[in-house]
Amino acid sequence: MKKSVKNIIKYNFKTLIGFEILYKLLSSIIFVPLFLEIFKLITKISGYSYLTLENIINFLLNPITIIFLIILIMVLTFYTLIDISTIIIILDSSYNEKKISIKEAFLTGVSKSFKLLNYRNILMAFLIIFLIPFLNIGISGSFISTIKIPEFISDFIFNNQTLTFLYTTLLIILTIILFRWLYVIHYFVLEDCHFKEARKKSINLSKKNKLKDFIKIIFTQIIIGILYLIFIFISIGLIVLLYKVFSKYNLFSNLSITIIWLVIIISFIIMLLLSTPISYAIISILFYKHKEEKKESIKHLKIKEKDILNKKKFNIFKYTVIVLVIICSTIFTYGVITKKYNLNIEYLRTMEVTAHRGASFNYPENTLSAFYGAKDLGADWIELDIQQTKDRKIIVSHDTNLKRTTGLNKNVYDLTYDEIKDLDAGSFFSTDFKDERIPLLEDVIKFAKDHNIKLNIEIKPSGKEVDFEKDIATLILDYDFIDNCVVTSQVYDVLENVKKANNNIKTVYVMSLAYGNLTTLEYADNFSIEASSITKTLVSKIHNEGKEIYAWTVNTASSINEMIDLNVDNIITDNITLAKETIYNSKTSNIIKEFIKRIENLLK
Repeated sequence: MKKSVKNIIKYNFKTLIGFEILYKLLSSIIFVPLFLEIFKLITKISGYSYLTLENIINFLLNPITIIFLIILIMVLTFYTLIDISTIIIILDSSYNEKKISIKEAFLTGVSKSFKLLNYRNILMAFLIIFLIPFLNIGISGSFISTIKIPEFISDFIFNNQTLTFLYTTLLIILTIILFRWLYVIHYFVLEDCHFKEARKKSINLSKKNKLKDFIKIIFTQIIIGILYLIFIFISIGLIVLLYKVFSKYNLFSNLSITIIWLVIIISFIIMLLLSTPISYAIISILFYKHKEEKKESIKHLKIKEKDILNKKKFNIFKYTVIVLVIICSTIFTYGVITKKYNLNIEYLRTMEVTAHRGASFNYPENTLSAFYGAKDLGADWIELDIQQTKDRKIIVSHDTNLKRTTGLNKNVYDLTYDEIKDLDAGSFFSTDFKDERIPLLEDVIKFAKDHNIKLNIEIKPSGKEVDFEKDIATLILDYDFIDNCVVTSQVYDVLENVKKANNNIKTVYVMSLAYGNLTTLEYADNFSIEASSITKTLVSKIHNEGKEIYAWTVNTASSINEMIDLNVDNIITDNITLAKETIYNSKTSNIIKEFIKRIENLLK
């Protein structure tokens, strides 16, 4: 390789970093808020004040939604393509040992990106928006790199062997496609090829090189990640040593903590700014290398500022940016004035822990053993699932079919309680729990009253029930348990039926996806939302309506801490001990100080 990654980044380094800073600021200040506002507008025009898993399919199939989403995807593609094109142009100038300004590079990138409007380049959207972020190998644009698969979907996939195999197969296929198309954007930008021609040339250029290119790109990014971690560790280590020497001075102690945060934040920002340029520098080097190997001519851009954009195109772009700035500024100002954006610190709420299906990490789910275990581990609430039997008894079971937990391949609604009560519901978890039984909801309510613990009762309707919600409401009322439970469901109509049976029972709408104005859902007193769908704005909206938000299912320290930062009211988890300890530590200690103490102990 004639040029190294280091050399082509270094040659126009100021231009590269300057552009990335400006473009990412543009993203955070203008594009991201605008994107979210446009999406809100789409939901409003389509007639949806909120989005959940129940109505998302109908929303996506709505003709108005389809039209607007296609437009939005194309805008997002255009915006991201400008970022990638400009980086490639700067790197090309560096490889050719030519200096280039931010203005020259940016305007050239915009000019090249206008080719996306040609119908022959429509599939460029698939490459930029879907393929690259899905593979998540660090070569996407600044905005779409944040796209990820929600945690509840990934958990569902990886807990199913067939889906895991299909997902892995799809990932392999997409990886092969990506590395066949790896140089499409280079041909598109540097040689003015349309997408089909660029794709053919990329496939030809990557022949016999796909595996080598894959290894080089992944290996380089691993090295970058390791260097970043080493830099962080050394920086913090030096500060800790200074802290140890001057720990008796409180001022320096506090200063060292501040410096640690600054080092981490600055390092993160630097890595964020360099991640995309470094990735494309690697691809650019491979692009030029393979062209030389195949004896293809290398066409470098010859930039003349006056030829970059014709006056008409530049004026369109300029006035579009001005209009976007005015619109975003107006929306934000209006939001502040009308108190749509709440800038005040919310009042302190006590965060509680709910044991998901009992202490299901250590005991068979939805059994009395799991509920006793949850109580012993200090859970505030127990979440359980209920089904109705053929003879209208209410039992505790997540699945309608009993095969997974008992081995009996029959549905609850086809069996009487007498046919269910003696089934072994513990051996599937461990032989230590052989002969564990499926409890009645009535028995669990008695247990909860005796041990002063609250219940999150989730209704799992099959459609075969008779007066299901009415029977539940009657049972809760008979045991005077209204103040110590909530009734939840993923089906909104169920909550309406519960409220009609007894309006005093608190209801919670369980959602995998939550978007829009949820407070219009009059039959939901609170909301239980999959953790990856929860945002600060959503929490504020729900709290400002005097309602609570539960996060499910949160099982790692990092995700628990994220929910703590978002100020949710209740964490639903399989790992009660971890959740309780993490919440306790967040309230009783300074995380950085604890971190310093641990490193100090290592240094002794």
